Amino acid sequence: MWVCFALVAWAAALLTCGRLVLVGSVAAAQPEPEPAQVRGARELTLYEAAFLAGGPRRVVDVTLVALARERRLLLAHTGWATVVAPEGRDPVERAVIAAAGPGGQNTIPAIRAAASAADALRDLDDGLAAAGLAVPAPIRSAVRAAVRHVRIAGVVVLGAGTAALALRAPEHEPIAGWFVLPLILVCGCLAIARLEVGDYTRWATPDGRGLLATLDEADSLLTGLAVHGPAALPDPEMRAALAR
Repeated sequence: MWVCFALVAWAAALLTCGRLVLVGSVAAAQPEPEPAQVRGARELTLYEAAFLAGGPRRVVDVTLVALARERRLLLAHTGWATVVAPEGRDPVERAVIAAAGPGGQNTIPAIRAAASAADALRDLDDGLAAAGLAVPAPIRSAVRAAVRHVRIAGVVVLGAGTAALALRAPEHEPIAGWFVLPLILVCGCLAIARLEVGDYTRWATPDGRGLLATLDEADSLLTGLAVHGPAALPDPEMRAALAR
């Protein structure tokens, strides 16, 4: 019986680690952006800084706070947002306002989910990726999924090993080694992935992070929010609202 558990453990470890290695190789083979497209070529907009620091969710949070500061939207500490002025000044504002629904009121998590899937946010993602400042969405998704599957494989190996040890007869030879080896493989693969492909699980490329580091965060409350998230807000009610 324990052999079946060992086969499951080895299959999970080998398949998921192999997939992570393959995805990491594809990501590393992506062409480098042209020099004119990277750091120093231009300054980041507020939306771009927010995306590179925290993805679509951060962009939506910055937009919500910007609208709230102008009294065009009300943010409640309970996690609800109510639109006061339904006219957006740019595609991102329009996407966030539309995400509040026809009644102009919705929870912040629902607004984030709807706005993050809008064309305006996808265009922002694609533009930053084309400039070499953001990791391309397909690469980012593939690497994150592969890492997640390896972690799941680690749980499978532990579970299979525990079940095999519980079911084996006391007089049988030790079998722990059959499960320790695939567990070492999984842990080693995750450790290498953290060093080798960790950049591909982030929103920003090294060049994008370099541009973020040049921002003057003291210049604007919204810039601090874009770079550091809701923790940078001095208003406790706004922090509570965005913590949902």
